[in-house]
Amino acid sequence: MSINFKEVLNFVRDKFPDAEIRMKSQDNFLISEIFSDSRDVIPGSIFCCIKGEKSDGHNFINTAIKKGAVALLCEREINNVNIPQIIFKNAREVLGEISALIYDYPCEKLLMIGVTGTNGKTTTTYIIRSILESAGIRTGILGTIIESDGINEREADRTTPESCIVQKYLNSMVQNKCGACVMETSSHGLFLGRLDGTKYDIPIFTNLYPEHLDFHVDMQNYFEAKKLLFSKHSKSNFKGAANSDNEFGKKLLIEFRNNLRGFGHENIKFCRTDIHGTDLIITMKDHDDLILKSPLVGDFNVMNTLCAVTAIRDHVSDQAIINGVANVPQIPGRLERINLPDNKCCFVDFAHTPSALETVLKTVRNLNKSKSNKIISVFGHGGGRYELNRPELGRVASEFADEIIITSDNARDEDPLKIAQAIKSGIKNNVPNKIIIDRPEAVNFALNNMSAGDILVITGKGPEKFITIKDKKIPFNDSEAVKSWAEKI
Repeated sequence: MSINFKEVLNFVRDKFPDAEIRMKSQDNFLISEIFSDSRDVIPGSIFCCIKGEKSDGHNFINTAIKKGAVALLCEREINNVNIPQIIFKNAREVLGEISALIYDYPCEKLLMIGVTGTNGKTTTTYIIRSILESAGIRTGILGTIIESDGINEREADRTTPESCIVQKYLNSMVQNKCGACVMETSSHGLFLGRLDGTKYDIPIFTNLYPEHLDFHVDMQNYFEAKKLLFSKHSKSNFKGAANSDNEFGKKLLIEFRNNLRGFGHENIKFCRTDIHGTDLIITMKDHDDLILKSPLVGDFNVMNTLCAVTAIRDHVSDQAIINGVANVPQIPGRLERINLPDNKCCFVDFAHTPSALETVLKTVRNLNKSKSNKIISVFGHGGGRYELNRPELGRVASEFADEIIITSDNARDEDPLKIAQAIKSGIKNNVPNKIIIDRPEAVNFALNNMSAGDILVITGKGPEKFITIKDKKIPFNDSEAVKSWAEKI
C-alpha cells in the first residue's frame, strides 16, 4: 500500500499547524511506510528522527537516505539534505498520528482490545485471544512475550513498540484478515506516546501496585499514565472492564462509569484450583452463569480469567468463552509448570515485584498439599529498578518460602552483589537463605538440593532469553535451564 506525499503534507498542515516544512520542489511522490529506526528503512519510506536516551535519530539520517528514505520527520532543520523535511519540536508526539494515516487507520478495521495494569496483562491477553479464536475470529497479539500479525509470530523486543511499528503491525493484521487485536499497553508506552494514533474498543485495567516508580516517581503518576488508555486512547463509544477489588480500578469505574464494567471476587460463584487446573463458575449481571474449566492454576489466574471473560463477553458466544478458556495454551514464564523426577516440580514466573512474588508464592503454598514438602524460592532484582522493592522482596519470600536463594536478575549497570544484599536485609524469621550471584549456578544448586515432593519457584525473568549485565546480553532462560537439568538427570 502507499499514499501520496501531498496527502501527508495536507494532513500535517491541518492537524499540526506549528510544523515547519522544508521542500526544494513541489514534486509529488508515493510514501510506502514510516520508520524511526534507520536499520528498518526501505525505499519510499519516511524516516522519523527520534532523540532517545542513548541515541539521536538525527545522527542516522544519511544512513536512512542511502537506504531509500524519501522524506524526514525531524526536530531541527538538517543542512545538505535534498529530501523534504517536516519539522516538529517533538517528533515522537506526531509519529503515531502520521503513521496511522500512512497505514490507512487500521484501528478502525479491527476490534481493538488493550490491557493495562501492573500484573496479569500477558495472561489476560492470551486468554482473550484464545476466546476470540474459539469464536472464529483471527486475532493478532502484541505484548511482552510475542508479536503476531495473525500469521507470522516472533519474540517481542518490548511490551509496547514505537508507534510507527504498532501501526505497521496493525496494518499487517488487517491484511492478514484478522478481526481483532489484543495488546498489552505498558505505562511507559502510554506515557511516552508509543500508542499515539491507536484507539481501543475494549480497554481493560487489571490492577495497580508499586512498580516502575524509578520512572513514574509515585503511584499517582503511575496511575495517571495507565489512565491514558481510557482517557486518550479509547474510542468514543468504548466498553471496557476494570478490577473493582483494586483501589485504582474503583477510581476508573467511578470516572468512566458509563463505559466500564467492574469485575471482582463478588463475580466468582464457585472456584476450585489445584495442581492440575481450575474449575470456576462466574456470575455476571444480565448474563447466565458460566461454568468454566481452565488448565491455568492459582487464584490470580482465576482473576485473569474473570477479567478476560468480563471484557469480551458481549462480543462472543458463551460457548466460545467456554472453549477458549479450556484451551488456553501454557503461557511462557507465567506460573509455567515443569515436572521433575521424584514428584518434584518447578514453577517459572515473571513475578518481579513484591506483590507479584507474594501472589505466586501464596499460590504455590496453597497448591502444596503436603506440609513436609519445601518451597524453595530463587530470585533477584533488576538493576536500575525501584530499590525499595529489594528488602520487600526478601520479606515476602521469607513469609511464604521455606528456603531462599538470592541470585542476579538483569543487573544492568549495578553491582549484583549489592542488590542481593539489599534483598537479604529484608529476610525475616531466620528462613534459610543463600546468595549465589551466578543465576545458572543458583538454579542448578536449587535443583540439586531438592528433596522428593519439593517445589522450586524461580521468579523475576519469566520467558526472557538473556541476562543483561552492563551492555552484554548473556543467553539464559530459566525454563530451558530447568528442562536441560531434568533431561540430564
